[in-house]
Amino acid sequence: MVLDNLGSSLRGTLDNLRGKSRISEEDIEDIVKEIQRSLLQADVDVALVQELSDNIETRALEEEPPAGTTPRDWVLRIVYEELVELVGESTDLPLEEQTIMLAGLYGSGKTTTAAKMAWWFSTKGLRPAIIQTDTDRPGAYDQAKEMADRAEVDFYGDPDEDDPVKIARDGLDATEEADVRIVDTAGRDGLNEELIEQIERIEQEVQPERNLLVLDAAMGQSAKSQAADFQDAIGIDGVVITKLDGTAKGGGALAAVDETDSTIAFLGSGETVKDIERFEPSGFISRLLGMGDLKQLTERVERAMQETGDEEEEWDPEQMLEGSFTLKDMRKQMETMNNMGPLDQVMDMIPGMGGGLMDQLPDDAMDVTQERMRDFDVIMDSMTEEELENPRIIGQSRTERICHGSGKPEERVRELLEQHKQMSQMLKQFQGMGDGDMERMMKQMQQGDGDMGGMGGMGPF
Repeated sequence: MVLDNLGSSLRGTLDNLRGKSRISEEDIEDIVKEIQRSLLQADVDVALVQELSDNIETRALEEEPPAGTTPRDWVLRIVYEELVELVGESTDLPLEEQTIMLAGLYGSGKTTTAAKMAWWFSTKGLRPAIIQTDTDRPGAYDQAKEMADRAEVDFYGDPDEDDPVKIARDGLDATEEADVRIVDTAGRDGLNEELIEQIERIEQEVQPERNLLVLDAAMGQSAKSQAADFQDAIGIDGVVITKLDGTAKGGGALAAVDETDSTIAFLGSGETVKDIERFEPSGFISRLLGMGDLKQLTERVERAMQETGDEEEEWDPEQMLEGSFTLKDMRKQMETMNNMGPLDQVMDMIPGMGGGLMDQLPDDAMDVTQERMRDFDVIMDSMTEEELENPRIIGQSRTERICHGSGKPEERVRELLEQHKQMSQMLKQFQGMGDGDMERMMKQMQQGDGDMGGMGGMGPF
């Protein structure tokens, strides 16, 4: 995740306050210095760093924490609120008819972002369309067409036309039935007069409601000057930060948002059209500090359940709480998890599971887990219908046959059976729960028994 090293550093610093009943000025100075160091390493603009650290120091020393709040929780809350203020609000994107124009330099990810945004709008019940106007980059049309097909949205482009303004004009006519039209423009290695003139002509033709600047998270401080140039040329209403799955520092993007006096619209990571999320400042900072993001998690779960249900409508997850839990049920749960996205991203959204816990795991821990899930799927392909319905009948001879058919070791087959057994036992516990028991369990997950995520019992947290 963007600024991941920053999040790890901040969590480590705040953990030094555990067990303290009071905070000294020295404690606050140490925390502020660490925050400054972390932000600067993340490539956040110096002026923003100074403003943020001054605000945190002033509030921590002058404001009185609510009764019963630990010093660590109080400082964490201040850091949370000030970081939310730093990243700003989310770009206003009403779910209604509109035209959005994307701008950015070569390699920023505009074409991929256009498809991701179109897919996102389609999940909200709107009919989106992509208009590809890049006549300069070889393969731009083919890439855009392929991405639009993956997103299953309308597309217009003309590989034989050299005038991007004419393509934009014809595209508006061809996609007149669309609710949201996303216009992808050309890029350059730098914002020169030719590119500015081209973008201005396209903007005059399509009259977009919003201009979004697409920025690569790895750009660092140069993102600030680039944003200023685009702001002067066409005006920027929002920013899309891309490639957050890499080793990007990411802080430069915050400076770019501040420079244009705009906001962040979307965060993009990965290569698939689903690797995008609407920027929500509170959830973004919550994940950064290891506090989770229940809203984003809920959206992913609902989307994943819908996608999993599309393939086999007769599968009802609620049946698992009423009858026996089969390997078929387990496979559906695995498919749902896969549809939610990379496991490390999902873990970050669960209060108490991301953040500090993820810091303790090896870098490839989630990859190993995903590999096991793929192995389990292959193993189940080699099972009979009877075995999938009743895995208890799988003995040594059946295990050997399954190993031979799947090409997987016996140890992995036994791991699958043990995993199923544990999940089945857990579901039996849920079957005996009343509504009150379930509500108490959910509160414990969110509050972490008063310590998970460090924000238990703090009002809106």
